This record gives sequence, C-alpha cells and structure tokens, in this order.
Amino acid sequence: MANHVSALKRARQTERKTEVNRANRTRVRSSLRALREAIAKGDSKEAQAQYRATASALDKSVQKGVLHDNTASRYKSRLNARVKAISTAKA
Repeated sequence: MANHVSALKRARQTERKTEVNRANRTRVRSSLRALREAIAKGDSKEAQAQYRATASALDKSVQKGVLHDNTASRYKSRLNARVKAISTAKA
C-alpha cells in the first residue's frame, strides 16, 4: 500500500477513475449486446433505432477515452453493414 501522501492521493484518484471507466465500458457493451440481439431477431426498425443509440454510446466512449476513435469507427461500420443487410433483406 502507498505510504506517501501523494501516492495515497493517486490511489484515491485511480479508484474513482476506474469506476467511471468501468461504468462507461459497461454502457457501451450493453448497447452493443442489445444491438446484436436486435440484429439476430431480424427486426429492422428495432435494429435501426438501437444502432443510433449504440453509435451515440460509442462516440461518447471515444470522447471519454474509453475506446480509440478507430475502434469505434470500425464497430460502427461493421454494425451498420449488418443493420443495412437485414433491412434490405426484408424489402
């Protein structure tokens, strides 16, 4: 355990930041899971609505430093392709 005052402070800050990062990561993963489930059901309206929410969550995670911007872009691109695939398959 830390003994110096500055090390104790850094330990407290790390705990707080870890909680914030965990909450942000959980929000993104839950949104991704919900979108993948909507895609698996084949409901294009629900998938499109969920995609918008997921894209927003991914963008917020980039702003907060949880994900790299290229990682979020890759997720959005692949998920959008899957959402479009089910919407065109229905039409």
